[in-house]
Amino acid sequence: MASMEQNNISGESHTRFNKYACACAIVASMISIIFGYDTGVMSGAMIFIKEDLKINDVQVEVLAGILNLCALVGSLAAGRTSDYIGRRYTIVLASIIFLVGAILMGYGPNYPVLMTGRCIAGVGVGFALMIAPVYSAEISSPTSRGTLTSLPELCISLGILLGYVSNFVFGKLTLKLGWRMMLGIAALPSIALAFGILKMPESPRWLVMQGRLQQAKTILLKVSNSEEEAELRYCHIKLTAGIDENVLVKHPSINRGEGVWKELFLRPTPAVRWILISAIGIHFFEHATGIEAVVLYSPRIFKEAGVTSKDKLLLATVGVGLTKTMFILTATFLLDKVGRRRLILTSLGGMIIALATLGFSLTMVAHHSSEKLMWGLGLSIASVYTYVAFFSIGLGPITWVYSSEIFPLKLRAQGASIGVAVNRVMNATVSMSFISIYKAITIGGAFFMFAGISILAWLFFFFFMPETKGVPLEDMELLFTKKTRPRNNSYIEFQQTNSI
Repeated sequence: MASMEQNNISGESHTRFNKYACACAIVASMISIIFGYDTGVMSGAMIFIKEDLKINDVQVEVLAGILNLCALVGSLAAGRTSDYIGRRYTIVLASIIFLVGAILMGYGPNYPVLMTGRCIAGVGVGFALMIAPVYSAEISSPTSRGTLTSLPELCISLGILLGYVSNFVFGKLTLKLGWRMMLGIAALPSIALAFGILKMPESPRWLVMQGRLQQAKTILLKVSNSEEEAELRYCHIKLTAGIDENVLVKHPSINRGEGVWKELFLRPTPAVRWILISAIGIHFFEHATGIEAVVLYSPRIFKEAGVTSKDKLLLATVGVGLTKTMFILTATFLLDKVGRRRLILTSLGGMIIALATLGFSLTMVAHHSSEKLMWGLGLSIASVYTYVAFFSIGLGPITWVYSSEIFPLKLRAQGASIGVAVNRVMNATVSMSFISIYKAITIGGAFFMFAGISILAWLFFFFFMPETKGVPLEDMELLFTKKTRPRNNSYIEFQQTNSI
């Protein structure tokens, strides 16, 4: 009888989709649009900044990559901050920091001021990249967590696309005004977002950690697909937090982020060590496989392939943004159906082929520099779009989904911040060294290098990445314990029952 009742709950919660939780995740993820916009717009703005401020290639590389080094600082600070003031106010803080940075970049009378604005914006980016996926993961049901937690990556892609479009539109203005409008206009959505986020609820898991049990339960009733699911999630969270099931209303604060680094680095359990390696690995390979080189320097890549007109360069770059957005949108619908592991291995397989083809075509174009090699140009553009498509359907969104869902509750915010810090270091490394690398080993050789790294990434994920689709956040530590499967629970039973 109990089994029939569970199955009934299963079918109901699996087929329903909580619109309130979805709306909260969308608002939280909108901060990622601002970051994506900054990344996309800088790819075209650098062309005009270099001409206007008379800076060299090294200064261009530093300008491109400094945001990510500062984001490293922001991401590391965001973990402890979100444990202390909450997930929601951390998003507000990120919006305000980015607002200040965008205003300074839009003003940008000279290179030092522009760099200062970019550094401040970078700190805001670090906060945003860490907190948006964590918040989305913590309010989501296991059956929809992949979709909702991938929304920040979708918003980054939308932002990149808007940045490319902004390049094309504002590029027609005067040299001094055009790039400043491109960078400064990002301040407007930051203001709206800071106020909009105040209407969102706090993460119920953070509230439990603060001992505010009644508030957590009220929010869980809003973001769950049924009252039964809310009760089940509430009990699991309390159990994980070490709170007696008989405590119903208030409990002394359990944790504000103290001692987390010791549990992550000094005395981690085998499961936590495996989780940390997986989180660091997935963030390392997201950028080591070359996406930043393609997104940030796509105008240079197309120029090396044979596109000469500035308007055509920017227009071809818009195609990169459209491809990225379209395939990440596809991925949001596949994550909870196909699963993380299968998608990421397929994604990397396609990326390896596309990168090898791009390296070959750019090498052929370089060897025939005296003539315009049309098939090489076409193959280069097709390879870039194919690479972006495969990246966007797997490795791109899954990086943020996976790293935000695998850490135990107490370690989640600061564990995720470590992953984001690695992500930013790799992003900065690629963005600040790509021009130097391709000048040293040719641009074709650079993409052959990225193809080789992608092969290593495929092997890493094949051996180290267990499937997390449908597993409750509270059962992740068991999933990463060798020879131990997550305990049977209603969520997993729900999915199995519904698929029969």
